[in-house]
Amino acid sequence: MDIHQLSIATIRALCIDGINKANSGHPGMALGSAPFMYTLFSRHLISDPRHPSFINRDRFVLSAGHASMLLYTMLHLAGYDVSIDDLKSFRQLGSRTPGHPEVGHTPGVDATTGPLGQGIAQAVGMAIAERTLATLYPDLDLINHYTYVLLGDGCLQEGVTQEAISFAGHQHLNKLIMIYDSNDVTLDGPLSMSFSEDVPLRFLSVGWNVLYVMDGNDINEIHKALKKAKKSVEKPTLIIMKTTIGYGSKNQGTSKVHGAPLGIEDGASAKAKFGYEYPPFTVPSEVMKHLRETFGRRGKSSYNRYNRQLKAMKSQFPDKVAKFEMGISRNISSVLDKVDIKFESSYKDATRNTSLFILEKLHEVLPQLVGGSADVAKSVMTGVKGAFDMSATHPEGRNINFGIREFAMGCIQNGMLLHGGLFTYVGVFLIFSDYMKPAIRVGALSHIPSIYLFSHDSVALGEDGPTHQPIDQLAMLRSIPNLNVMRPADANETWGAYKVALNSTSTPTAIVLSRQALPLMAHIDADNVKKGAYVVSDVSGKNIDLVLLATGSEVSLALIVKTKLEEQGYHIRVVSMPSMYLFEKQSLRYQKKLLGDNRNIVVTLEALSTFGWGKYATHSIGIDTFGVSAPGAVAMNHFGFSVEAVVEKLLNILNS
Repeated sequence: MDIHQLSIATIRALCIDGINKANSGHPGMALGSAPFMYTLFSRHLISDPRHPSFINRDRFVLSAGHASMLLYTMLHLAGYDVSIDDLKSFRQLGSRTPGHPEVGHTPGVDATTGPLGQGIAQAVGMAIAERTLATLYPDLDLINHYTYVLLGDGCLQEGVTQEAISFAGHQHLNKLIMIYDSNDVTLDGPLSMSFSEDVPLRFLSVGWNVLYVMDGNDINEIHKALKKAKKSVEKPTLIIMKTTIGYGSKNQGTSKVHGAPLGIEDGASAKAKFGYEYPPFTVPSEVMKHLRETFGRRGKSSYNRYNRQLKAMKSQFPDKVAKFEMGISRNISSVLDKVDIKFESSYKDATRNTSLFILEKLHEVLPQLVGGSADVAKSVMTGVKGAFDMSATHPEGRNINFGIREFAMGCIQNGMLLHGGLFTYVGVFLIFSDYMKPAIRVGALSHIPSIYLFSHDSVALGEDGPTHQPIDQLAMLRSIPNLNVMRPADANETWGAYKVALNSTSTPTAIVLSRQALPLMAHIDADNVKKGAYVVSDVSGKNIDLVLLATGSEVSLALIVKTKLEEQGYHIRVVSMPSMYLFEKQSLRYQKKLLGDNRNIVVTLEALSTFGWGKYATHSIGIDTFGVSAPGAVAMNHFGFSVEAVVEKLLNILNS
């Protein structure tokens, strides 16, 4: 057996062993795509396992994340810090080899995948980031690599896939290469039960090259297809590779091998067919040596060449290199210190407009800042003047027109930030965060510092009515672990929210913006936003009758209500809480100092669902029904968000 076939047999055997030992996993695609993974790693992929976050490495995304054992096996053989013991502990508590790949958890994993289709869209973001950085720093010549994706039949059925490939074709992302493991089987049975479309025509129609590998075991054909794909100058490429699911198993070609271990008997039979005659979890020394001399040597050479180039560029273009490295490190404090943002006391505007003002100031000092919206730039206010629109002919553009592709937009932003080197934001109406929720969740799980700009934050948006008026969206977003949801009350809090978001390195931020104008308020300070909540108007030397806890546009309402109640002899503290997430990071002492120990005197005020506020207050004033189609002010009054209505509700609470 030659070294190529022995290497492939070893990959397949380790996948069988790991899944059998765990008594859990997906051997089907792992066995079918092993020849491709071997060819990619041994002959094409450039990355240095000693430096897995090396910025100019090729990216590899396993979109079909259920085949994770295949990726972990390759990482082990290629020299990453993934040991045989890690393979033996596949899918176990505390393991470095979880059931689906998790970026930041396992060295060499470039993206968290498993929710089918999202890996494809994240890879589109990586390809955008590669092109953006290459055009942003052409003199440095430090960024030049490919993005590879392995996907399956299931990935192509998810709707986000079409959004992503359409955008990639429109942008001519020629260094994006996707390999489709076409085995015609899904979990429930033959693919034909649910899928009959013309996949090549689908990709051709949105501006892709389509290549074929008719035998997924033929590594020479795989190699030729990859070589040809890398020569494309204006289109991304799909390689359709016909494989047999669960290759070698007695049940190969059926859904029985999709998501269940082969077992000892069938595993031994498959290994015999491969010509693999070693004990479980054994790697022949010549296989390890071969991959170290191919993949390992190539990656080491590339990493050293990059560092030599970087050193030379530092002496020639010190300022540009400093900006380049700042984008990678995300150490942005010195840049934010240069941004002069102040508002006159009479300032009154929608926070979506304030957001655009801030973005334009940031674009002046932060060339790595790029972003856009899902065809609502004129409503969410993400169209930065002078930044130009990104396109295939103008890749230097920093305004991205994502089109009406909210889900893909969220995934693409995740991919751009996973690539590194950029600061990004994406915008859409708050109601349509529903379309993005899976991408937001994966971003939070992946510790990606994405920025989401969600405008039209309540029923105050008006006549568009209940289909467009958010009610439950903030509660949904706040329920996602590691997501900082911020609803600023005025321009100063909006600037504070941006500073928190840009300084974040491991937590995504949702900044929720108003359509209606909000006044600038005294005692609101941008720097207080990082506390999550703080007092904006207190009582003086008297017992507190009530703590009014508000967010966003309701903070100014709360201040007027406080004045009315004080006229009747009550003592009211008003607290602005732009971020529950940040407030809960504060000490228990601070939290109690702000809200006290008695939940009965705390009332929350927010023109959205009251769900979730019960942890702070016994009483909540909100909206727990769908909205209405009416002018914004009329809609707010209808739901009791007028001074008179809120005063009446609070008096009832105080008197009870």
